[in-house]
Amino acid sequence: MRLADQYIVKVIAVTVAAVFLKYFLTDFIRSEFSTAVRLCAIVAVLAIGIGFIIRHVVAIIEGTTEVLQHRTGLSGGLLQSFGTALPDMIIGIAAALMSVRFASSDYARSIDLAIVAAAATFGSNIYNIFYTVWCLSRQNRANRTRKSLLMLPGFPAGGVVTPVSEHRFKPLAQEFTTAVRVVVALSLLTMAVALSMVLFGRIETPPGGFPGDLYQLVRPAGIVVALLSIAVLYIFRKNHRADIPFGATLQEEHYYATQPTVRIWLDLVISGIAIYFAAEAMVVAIEAFAQITHTPYIVAGMAAGIIGCLSEMAVIHQFIVNPKGRVGDAIVGIAMDNILTTLGASLVAIIGGIFLGGAALIVIFIIILTGNILLVAQIAELRESV
Repeated sequence: MRLADQYIVKVIAVTVAAVFLKYFLTDFIRSEFSTAVRLCAIVAVLAIGIGFIIRHVVAIIEGTTEVLQHRTGLSGGLLQSFGTALPDMIIGIAAALMSVRFASSDYARSIDLAIVAAAATFGSNIYNIFYTVWCLSRQNRANRTRKSLLMLPGFPAGGVVTPVSEHRFKPLAQEFTTAVRVVVALSLLTMAVALSMVLFGRIETPPGGFPGDLYQLVRPAGIVVALLSIAVLYIFRKNHRADIPFGATLQEEHYYATQPTVRIWLDLVISGIAIYFAAEAMVVAIEAFAQITHTPYIVAGMAAGIIGCLSEMAVIHQFIVNPKGRVGDAIVGIAMDNILTTLGASLVAIIGGIFLGGAALIVIFIIILTGNILLVAQIAELRESV
């Protein structure tokens, strides 16, 4: 099969799989089926969504980012984030839209889905930041010892991290400076969300059976956070990385470099629609799993966050173990990804609100800010090596 045909088939296959999940497989998750059938359907939805749809969309993102960066002059990290943020951002929005549907008929369920939306959105920020800290710490250790080492100790399949001195293409120091600034901006936005929920979002009468305090990201705060997030993305939109020849890194770039820009955007838009369908199906699956197993919705939402952030975790992992001179882009992409999910959270607030219990709110935001501090420290050390 020709390379062009391979990529057309890949995009079509991802789309068909997403439609299959949303409009067919989720029907078997409904309560009228037996528990065994529902659990099998849940596993199938998550397996196809994670193992096929998200994995192939990541490949499309990696293959198109560099080409679009050359053609538009925009930051590769920004372009990467628009792709990798889609799963966790859309999972949150899908859960919020479902929450709004039940707001008038089943308020308790509406709150449960809103908690899933919040936990998935902010939980994904925790996972990808801490995994980025891990990846950079392995890179920094390889630089300090001047020896190659496994990314995942004891698991050779996870890839090998080599010292920066052995890389053919190296990132610019300016990229790491930009990355630190974006992480600081992310921390300030995260603080703004947490403060607004505590100061203005306390629910006086939580739904019956809800333990403890309940806080909401209210609509006015959501509008302010959305505007600030857009402003940050605009400020850091420019590219600061030296050009790397096409074909020096990914086979996908050979293909997309020969395609018109309209075709590239079309593939990305179709991939985004596919991820939305998959995300909605996975939210239904996670909600059903929580009902069947009596798992708290905050835990279910955090699990959804893992699903949503797999794509950006895969990108930073690949750019470390397969050095392409783009690790700076990848770090900026992770930070901008989290700014985009914060933007998504604000959109969810505008749609119908994000809710978190008091203890969960405190724990989640403290962990996010701690991860950001550790990430800045690792970026600073890596910058010294470059």
